[in-house]
Amino acid sequence: MKVCMIVADGFEEMEAMSSFSVMTRGGLDVDLYGLNGAEALSKHGVKVCGLKPFALFKDEGYAALVLPGGPHYAALESSKDVQSLIRDFLAKGKKVAAICASPTILGHMGLLKGKNYTCYTSMNEDFGGTYKEDYAVTDGQIITGKGPAAAIDFGLEIVKQLKGEAAAKEAKKGMYYR
Repeated sequence: MKVCMIVADGFEEMEAMSSFSVMTRGGLDVDLYGLNGAEALSKHGVKVCGLKPFALFKDEGYAALVLPGGPHYAALESSKDVQSLIRDFLAKGKKVAAICASPTILGHMGLLKGKNYTCYTSMNEDFGGTYKEDYAVTDGQIITGKGPAAAIDFGLEIVKQLKGEAAAKEAKKGMYYR
């Protein structure tokens, strides 16, 4: 099962790389796309190379779209192509997962109305849903995560939603995560 993750300059490396690692340990095939090309610089200066350029995006049967947090969320939110992709995934019954600052993208798009969700606490606004303090929250097709410390739980929740509880438990066991 395939997952698409999009990053841009300023992405939070814990949220992107930890959830990436957890998802792959859980048997998911994750493709990393760079919003602005084949490279992206993380919030703390780590350069990630070899990304698939988002301008060349093709839906290769992705089951979920993952949006890590960090200051790059503003670039993701201002991209009409990213917003269109979010709506397309949801219209096709696929999952959309966002952590930390990125759930606010969904909130500003009106996609959290009537939903349970979480995000970085100081970024929570009145999105018309119910804010939860949990590390990871799933409501229908939308999976949200709280922040950097929640990256493992967020990744495990994505695995659980896409591959089932047994796959999530196996990934958790393999990491010695309690």
